[in-house]
Amino acid sequence: MDGNRTDQNIASRRGLPAWSYTSPELLDAEKELLFRRHWQLVCHVNDLPDAGDYLTMDMVGERALVIRGKDGRVRAFHNLCRHRGSRVVADDKGRCKSVLVCPFHGWVYNLDGTLRGASQPDSLPALDPDEWGLKPLETDLWNGFVFVRFKPGPQPPVSQIMARFDAELAPYGLTGLQPDGAGFWQTEVAANWKCIRDVDNEGYHVPMAHPGLHDLFGDNYYDEPFSEGTSRSFATFRPGPGRLWSVDAYKAILPEVAALDPDHNRGWLYIGMFPNLVFGIYPDSVIAYQEFPVENGRTIQRGACYRYPNEDRQMRLARYLSGRIDRITSKEDEQLIEWCWEASFSSGFDGVLLSDLEIGVKSYHDELRALFPVLNHREPEPGTLTARNAELLARGGED
Repeated sequence: MDGNRTDQNIASRRGLPAWSYTSPELLDAEKELLFRRHWQLVCHVNDLPDAGDYLTMDMVGERALVIRGKDGRVRAFHNLCRHRGSRVVADDKGRCKSVLVCPFHGWVYNLDGTLRGASQPDSLPALDPDEWGLKPLETDLWNGFVFVRFKPGPQPPVSQIMARFDAELAPYGLTGLQPDGAGFWQTEVAANWKCIRDVDNEGYHVPMAHPGLHDLFGDNYYDEPFSEGTSRSFATFRPGPGRLWSVDAYKAILPEVAALDPDHNRGWLYIGMFPNLVFGIYPDSVIAYQEFPVENGRTIQRGACYRYPNEDRQMRLARYLSGRIDRITSKEDEQLIEWCWEASFSSGFDGVLLSDLEIGVKSYHDELRALFPVLNHREPEPGTLTARNAELLARGGED
């Protein structure tokens, strides 16, 4: 950025307006379009190794159930009994030997979702097993990862969205990943969900806020802008030993992976998928994390770690150390996220001004503005946001 900063140049660097983080109407619109109508990661097929294994996920008022059938196929359904809407399974994960039994009235479903029978069937009309089976969810598989979509949406298949990374990711063998045994973690963050994305989408703050990451990467970290719904960030390790013990031990013990080139053997790769998913792809493991809004000021973060098959003791220790670095980094980010959220309520907050090193944030905000051109304008009058946004979309975003 040169010294001749014009007002137009400054204007082009503005992030989202403060009202976008506090508006209940915008949050409702985001839940509908970004979360119900965009692909959401549930798990990896190897989280469900045997027939009857299931995993559930709740978000924005929706309840997903992913289960492996007796035929080996992984299917996804709304976790809703067709009788009264009870959860068919109550736990986050588990195994059903042969059928799913609703805990409310005992309706029974086969593992393929068809209705086996209602309890006391003489009290009901005859029910077609397919018509009254569990409602299926649109499902997509990418490198073994299971995605669902609660309602039809604008995205193409996940394999098409992520196609530009095919060559780079092939050596990692993602389809063979195994769960690390700890399951999915979940935590609540006191902020609007976009505050998490804003902090996570740039490495400008790493030297100041993350001593561990900076020790690992130095100045080698860089972000690429969102392009067609995905982003990429990559960092090779800084030469020499680390100053922090966990970084020094990690770099010293991490074994070489024959399938990876030198940079990826000593580098961390992050792949983002709009609107809320990030994969961290490391030589020793793969992590995935996402966030779901509950309300303004309450967001759920959810994630998991996967190991590579045939992991030996040396690689297992390396995975532990990279996970430790990640956990410390996440804890450091929590305070930054909450500060960003608090700023939205301040009379002195004029919105953010983005540097050249925050292209990840700028391009992400552009993705949001393309779907919500109302973000380029003042906050609409109460009760008018949806209609106003539709009007702007029809006009190409312009008044």
